[in-house]
Amino acid sequence: MADSLSPACTPLKQEYDSCFNVWFEGYLEPALSASATDAQRTAHYQRKAEEFQAKCGKVYAEYQNCIQGAVKQKGIEPLLQQAREEHPLREPPPLLPPKDSK
Repeated sequence: MADSLSPACTPLKQEYDSCFNVWFEGYLEPALSASATDAQRTAHYQRKAEEFQAKCGKVYAEYQNCIQGAVKQKGIEPLLQQAREEHPLREPPPLLPPKDSK
């Protein structure tokens, strides 16, 4: 895994990356199962979101705080703001309903 923007943040990045990778494997499990219903998938994804917060949320917040400090220290903040203004993130398009398989 790559180093962080700031060497001081790299241990937090590595801890977060490891936590996320383990969590994400479990997140994808029902997507691989064709027999899971939409309701089962929705419930699973809700549980996985709660699990992420419980297992990885704290280290994610610590890593984000570290990165935000490094961005300020390196003077990158104005460039990020300019990029956000020129190319704002947009809401993803709505998901298409599943096609009936007959």
